[in-house]
Amino acid sequence: MPINFLFKGVIIGLSIAAPVGPIGVLCIRRSLADGRQIGLATGLGAATADAIYGAVAGFGLTVISKFLVGQKFWLSLLGGLFLCYLGVRTFISQPPELAARSRDGGLISAYLSTLFLTLTNPMTILSFVAVIAGFGLGASPDYFSASALVAGVFIGSALWWLILSSGVALFRSQISTGWMKAINRLSGSVILAFGLYALSTLLFK
Repeated sequence: MPINFLFKGVIIGLSIAAPVGPIGVLCIRRSLADGRQIGLATGLGAATADAIYGAVAGFGLTVISKFLVGQKFWLSLLGGLFLCYLGVRTFISQPPELAARSRDGGLISAYLSTLFLTLTNPMTILSFVAVIAGFGLGASPDYFSASALVAGVFIGSALWWLILSSGVALFRSQISTGWMKAINRLSGSVILAFGLYALSTLLFK
């Protein structure tokens, strides 16, 4: 039944989104610096990419899947370079006043940056293929069930980012300018390290 696929999709979305990586660090930092809305927009960009890759795996679009895996080098290169850019920009950024405010285009920029980062990670599609196979789902010929699976992936991923951004934003008012500067330095260093690691895997394999 489609409801079963929806529920399994939620579990898959949560399992893919929950492990802490560069997107998680970025979401935490933006939630503290810019508030829950920017943090949530950051997570929704990743959730949208998760849903797209979930659709590729769930609908059995092997041509697209093989193309993406075949472009693993260039996708990883773009993703690694963009992570390095985000890491450096985060590291040198000055902490804003912790009063509520939103930069022009902030929500769109936060959303698109993580959408791009997640889509340029070819391991995401491989993760979905593995997890979906592990659930015994495979490529479903029932497009309604497959659609329910994709919707569940988005809901599960978005739910995680909502919980993370809302929880972190609760501490925003308690973070001083000095602490925010330290958080920028730490998160920028971590994001940069993820980017450098991604690039190093291309050089030493």
